[in-house]
Amino acid sequence: MTIPLSTLLSLENLDRYKLHLACWNGDVQPLDVFVRNKSEWDDWNRWRSAKDEFNRDYVIAFADFYHEPHVWLFGGIYRVTGREAVNFSHSYTVERSEEHADLIGRLKVHLPRPARGRSFKLENYYQNMSVSEILREPYTGERFPGYESITCDFPELEAIFRAVRPDWKAALESVKGVYLIVDQSNGKKYVGSAYGTWGIWARWRCYVQTGHGWNDELTKLIAEEGMDYARRNFRISLLEYRPARTDDNVIIARESFWKEAVLSRVPLGYNKN
Repeated sequence: MTIPLSTLLSLENLDRYKLHLACWNGDVQPLDVFVRNKSEWDDWNRWRSAKDEFNRDYVIAFADFYHEPHVWLFGGIYRVTGREAVNFSHSYTVERSEEHADLIGRLKVHLPRPARGRSFKLENYYQNMSVSEILREPYTGERFPGYESITCDFPELEAIFRAVRPDWKAALESVKGVYLIVDQSNGKKYVGSAYGTWGIWARWRCYVQTGHGWNDELTKLIAEEGMDYARRNFRISLLEYRPARTDDNVIIARESFWKEAVLSRVPLGYNKN
């Protein structure tokens, strides 16, 4: 049975609201931004292009829940208090409303994307929006999918580690393994291994903090291009995993095997040895 959004969000004077459907901007997914940094998500709702898109009193914001088609995560209601250019940068001055704040990050709605663009008149789509799901807790990233199914873009990895998701942390701390980083801009690969006391979790946390994990070639790349290069281009996958009691030399040998298998050594890839 379909539950209309209007039965849950009792909004009056719809012509005072703009609907913000935040989608991938060519660099990052707004859903990943919402998870890793709420202030950065606020910026998505105050950014102004040459058009005065948020030209009403309120903005009701949703982030594309890109794991599921036509599903959007409720990101809050904002009151627009100013539209002037500040420090030569065009942006809106907004205040996050407390209205329905308990549903922020929990409410998922279904709405086929109406058209290209990000801003729409709410009254034109409100009756077509339905409740897809209400999460028990605010969304903090995807559930741990199992060791054999780990592959994610760098912003997804950031979101998982920023939220310190307990399912991912427990799983990755308990194993050693070999992983692959692919630079999607040029196809170059890096093969790394994780062993020692804290296993894969600690190793990947280092990538989230630095973008390069202190690997020579990746360190040079991020020093030149910046952290956003990793966010735009890096995709990390777990190639194989072993129990924490496995001898480190076994993991190192498997790392060497995979370097040969996927041709990740310089000049074809980012591994120096």
